[in-house]
Amino acid sequence: MDLNVELEAARETGRPLIMGIVNVTPDSFSDGGQLTSVKAARDHALRLVRDGADVLDIGGESTRPGADPVSEAEEISRVVPVVEALRRETDALISVDTMKPGVARAAVAAGASTWNDVSALSYDADGPAIAAALGTPVVLMHMQGAPRTMQASPHYDDVVAEVIAFLAERASLAQAAGVSPDKIWVDPGIGFGKTLEHNLALIRATSRIKAETGKPLLFGASRKSFIAKIDSSATDPKDRLGGSLAAALFAADAGADMLRVHDVRETTQALALAQSLR
Repeated sequence: MDLNVELEAARETGRPLIMGIVNVTPDSFSDGGQLTSVKAARDHALRLVRDGADVLDIGGESTRPGADPVSEAEEISRVVPVVEALRRETDALISVDTMKPGVARAAVAAGASTWNDVSALSYDADGPAIAAALGTPVVLMHMQGAPRTMQASPHYDDVVAEVIAFLAERASLAQAAGVSPDKIWVDPGIGFGKTLEHNLALIRATSRIKAETGKPLLFGASRKSFIAKIDSSATDPKDRLGGSLAAALFAADAGADMLRVHDVRETTQALALAQSLR
């Protein structure tokens, strides 16, 4: 299966693709520690496919605010067995959520077909060249700073313009390294080095970001802490479903091409109803 083929099929039906989150980490902000065995991760991922996920995003290193990094070897040991298990049991597209080119390479060898990189191929100087060699679609995300420090004091003069400029620059660098232009996606990085106001401005600008970068757009706001800045009772990430769905529906209406979500069934249902109402 091919991500571009799936995207065209989804566009014909008027809906974005759904990327289901599978965190095989002990410390992710919402579901850390829940999927630390291969069987638990596989079963959860297959349930997401049944619920409507088009893509499974497997991550072995938390990128929550304040998260500590893990070694490449540890990340590979978490991710690759899950990718291998899923590749044996489903035809769904598999994405690897990693900053490390070595992890991406190992995951693609195991059966992943997309590289989702929160560092936009900047973590390692060889990242763009390795992305080109792998030949998979790659998602370039904007993040100000690093996960451990990104929420300390994020500042922008014009958050929308600066995020667009960053994504356009990283896309150009990737293309110069040999990544095919039609393999590049962008992600504004909701929650990654942004205040509530920054996040809301970027969500409102979804259509502008897509238009000015000229790339398919991945949108991920699921269960993120900015929702609790609006609803102070939502201290538990699992209590942020309403805000997650509101953001997802807004982004879908603004042209987002793929939604990265924890709650696949609920998001799929909300999109279906919204489409019926239209």
